[in-house]
This record gives sequence, C-alpha cells and structure tokens, in this order.
Amino acid sequence: MTFASGAIMRATSDELQIFVTIVECGQLSLAAQLLGQNSSSVSRALARLEEKLGVTLLKRTTRSQDLTEEGVIYFDHAQRILQQMEEAEDLLFECSHTPAGRLRVDTASPFLLHCVLPYIPDFRRTYPHIELELTSSEGVIDLLEQRTDVALRLGPLSDSTLFSQLLGKSFRRVLASPEYLQRCGIPQVPEDLERHTILGFTKPERLNQWYLKSAKGDLWLVKPQLKASNGETLRQLAMRGEGIVYLSDFMTHEDRKEGRLIQILSDHTLPELQPIHAVYYKHTHLASRIRVFIDFLAQKLREPGGPLT
Repeated sequence: MTFASGAIMRATSDELQIFVTIVECGQLSLAAQLLGQNSSSVSRALARLEEKLGVTLLKRTTRSQDLTEEGVIYFDHAQRILQQMEEAEDLLFECSHTPAGRLRVDTASPFLLHCVLPYIPDFRRTYPHIELELTSSEGVIDLLEQRTDVALRLGPLSDSTLFSQLLGKSFRRVLASPEYLQRCGIPQVPEDLERHTILGFTKPERLNQWYLKSAKGDLWLVKPQLKASNGETLRQLAMRGEGIVYLSDFMTHEDRKEGRLIQILSDHTLPELQPIHAVYYKHTHLASRIRVFIDFLAQKLREPGGPLT
C-alpha cells in the first residue's frame, strides 16, 4: 500500500474535520447536517482531499460507505490531529481566559431533572462563557457518535474505553404515597407485595430486581402491573397513588422529606448503593470546560442534604 508518489499533501483542518465527521456519522448527508453545510459541498470537500492525497479514502455506494485500507490509517491520524488542535487551543485559552466553549452533556431524564437542572443557574453564573447543551437518553449512548463531551451514567460501568469520575452513590428504597397506603394497606414483609400494585420498568429487567431480604433470598424479582421506561414517570405515578415503586434517593429524597412518598419495608430493604459516574473520552489533556463541570457537579451533589452520598 503506497500513497501517490510526489503528492503534495496540503489538507486543511476543515477538510480533516469533514472527513472525520463523515466517518463518525456513517452518512454523508448526516455529516453535512451536523456541519451546517449542504451535501454537495461536503462531497466536493471529500473529493478534494482524496485528490490531494492521491488515494480513495471511502468506498461509497447509494446505500453504504466503507473506509478503504488507506482510509482507516488516515482516519486514525486525522482524529488525533483534530483532538490535538482542540487541546492546544484549550491550553492557550486557559492561559488568559476562563473556561469557555460548547459543552454537550447527556444523562437519563430523571437525573437531568433532579440532579443537574437545579444547579445550572449557579454553574452559568460561575462559568458564563461555557455554552451548555443538555440532552436526555434513557440508554447508553456512543459519545463520539452523538458528539457528547460528558455522559452522566447510573449504575455499574461496562465501557472500559472511557474515563470516569465517581460523582456519588444513591440508595434505592421501596416507596408509596400516603393515599395508596391508606387505601390498600401497608406491606409488612416482601411476600405482601404480591397482593399490591407494583410499578416497574419496561427495561432493563435488572431494574425490576428489588434488594429485599426474604425467605426467597436477597433479590425480589417483581412483576409490575404498570410499567414505564424511566424513573420519573414511575415517580409521578407513585405520587398519584397508583402503586408501590423502588426508586433512587437522588430523585425521591425531597418527596420523602415532604411526605409525598413514604418508605416501606425498611427493615427488609438491603443497603444497595447505585454508583453514578461522569464518563468522557480523554487523550492527553482534559478540556477545562469538561473538568470544571464535573468538579462543580460532584461538589454540589454531595453537599450536606444533597441527593447523593
């Protein structure tokens, strides 16, 4: 495999960015949308880059695109070059400025509502030059594909390619509203749950495993009569007296303080701590806007009376 003999390689950073974005998106049209350009301009830029290099980087058909052998090599280097350029700009900016730039943060909607949004006004006053973009995803996303800087993830981590920082931990408890308990009675042992309305998750199934000590063991797999895809929906249903729920303190600690939800089966509930991490890609230098956001949020969430321990 050789590059064209005598080729003068004068690829611009814009061309590198276009090429990398096309590969990461998997579609030229989607890359054009993300770059704020039309598809024909992006296609011409890719063609110019290939002409300068004297090789074909992408094999394209009407239905798919695949990197050539040369494209794989060039993509790896182009990614690193763009990352190093961003890191260099961040370092120079930090010498004379406060943290700035666009920061994309993704997390599950309940965590966003209860543990991120309450602190956003204070964060923006402290770091006015950071432009926040907040998104919510109930499942695990690909940070590169979604162009996300930081993801806040609940539960054990499985992706070893990411760096992480523990923000804190949260207990899960069995809860119900005073209205429901008055109407349906208070369960005294886990076996009593079989005679009650259970609120649970559509997926993953592990979220319907309640850590309760009983004659059946330490895990109680519930069979919900009413399911939802996220904890905030279940919280709202529980507060409306629709059934019994098993949720994390980070979204219910204020409800328990105010009496909107009451913990039940406390003597049978095992101390399950759900870890919550900030995850991100890190090469050699972590951008200051990412670092200050993670540190700020970790401090706020673990203050006395805060949602995490």
